[in-house]
Amino acid sequence: MNTLFTVIVVIQVLAALAIIGLVLLQHGKGADMGAAFGSGASGSLFGASGSSNFLSKSTGIAAAIFFGATLALAFIGNRHSAVSGGVMESLPAAPAPASNAPAVTGSSGERQGAAAPATTAPADAAGQVNQIPK
Repeated sequence: MNTLFTVIVVIQVLAALAIIGLVLLQHGKGADMGAAFGSGASGSLFGASGSSNFLSKSTGIAAAIFFGATLALAFIGNRHSAVSGGVMESLPAAPAPASNAPAVTGSSGERQGAAAPATTAPADAAGQVNQIPK
């Protein structure tokens, strides 16, 4: 799954770079004004029709590839994997703190619980302990 994600990201980056390059190669609307004074496109690399058709179609294809890669990344990123447990379950078990209070045992001799240790720091009016003053 990780390699598929990497391949799609590479395709998306290449498509984005192709779009940038193709857009920068295209002529603006004001570039045709020079044709009236003898700088026509009849001797250009792409023929008399100019490069607008080829570059426009190439840009459209690169944009379609970019959008397809974006949708594929959204689909892969939105998949939910089966979670076996929470974040706290993956932590190592901490040793239980020793209690100073005597254990209360029931009729069967089991330990039912211990008294909660008393806090030594007094709480302020808001009920917060050890707050840094401003």
